Amino acid sequence: MKILFKINNFRQRRISLWLKKLRIKKLIRPTLTLLFICFFAPLILSQVFSEKDIEICDSKFQLAIDENLAEKPISEVIVEIGKSFIGTDYLAHSLETDGDEQLVINLTGLDCTTFLENSLVLARCIKKGKTSFEDYMNELQLIRYRDGVIDQYPSRLHYFSDWIYDNISKGVITDETVQMDGTPIKFKLNYMSNHPDSYNQLEENPDLIPIIKIQEEEISCREYYYIPKDEFESKEKLINSGDIIAVTTTVEGLDIGHVGIAVRMEDGRIHLLHAPSPNTKVHISEATLQDYLMKYKRHSGVIVLRVLEPIDLPN
Repeated sequence: MKILFKINNFRQRRISLWLKKLRIKKLIRPTLTLLFICFFAPLILSQVFSEKDIEICDSKFQLAIDENLAEKPISEVIVEIGKSFIGTDYLAHSLETDGDEQLVINLTGLDCTTFLENSLVLARCIKKGKTSFEDYMNELQLIRYRDGVIDQYPSRLHYFSDWIYDNISKGVITDETVQMDGTPIKFKLNYMSNHPDSYNQLEENPDLIPIIKIQEEEISCREYYYIPKDEFESKEKLINSGDIIAVTTTVEGLDIGHVGIAVRMEDGRIHLLHAPSPNTKVHISEATLQDYLMKYKRHSGVIVLRVLEPIDLPN
């Protein structure tokens, strides 16, 4: 069962200092972390997670120590962290909760986006040398929300093209598709505003729909670039292991239908490390990415994003 915590920023910084003092030689034991944060539960800003989430997060940071991942390029780190999730069950709608928008963490079940986000966030934490659970939560909020700020449901980056735009502006990623002579594209987004019954928050709070509609119109004005799937083979050699792959879709009103991490396998081809669909687990597809794209008519091509080495700016 998820536990709801609420911490304000001032107390959060104090807690962070105390937590770091406790981490003398090893990472804090998950149960100790949970008990410590629970002690400060009356102080909290919306966050939802479980003891198991803390244990899994802790195990990823321990893996980083064991494999000396902090010394490797971030592209290798994101692949290794992504591989460590192999076998994790697919879980749809894991971020949807009742009430106000809050930072939801669920590492026991992942969909394609939460798998990608968590692999990226953990890799960035490892490269920054910031490996407390609180560091992880802060980084996840930065990646998942517009400008890194939680301000009701529309502040979450629901459309992945908006996620791309926002995380480029934060210096997290670059869009390599332009350099690959990608084809210009503008998305005509309206899926969320036209299907509010598919989203609990919009169904329960119809006053949010106009805000979502304004966001859709703004995103639809932007120009992106993609590689049509019939051109993929000629551009595949330009993709690196650790690149983020965003699969564009022909579904009306949407932009991106699937995301994952590129992995170049022993066959020399790019495969996709991802959480593919319900009733599956995180895995590396046996088929090449090219064959995966050709298998589904709704997949029109890809956007290729490269993860940047993080720069830890002073407060």
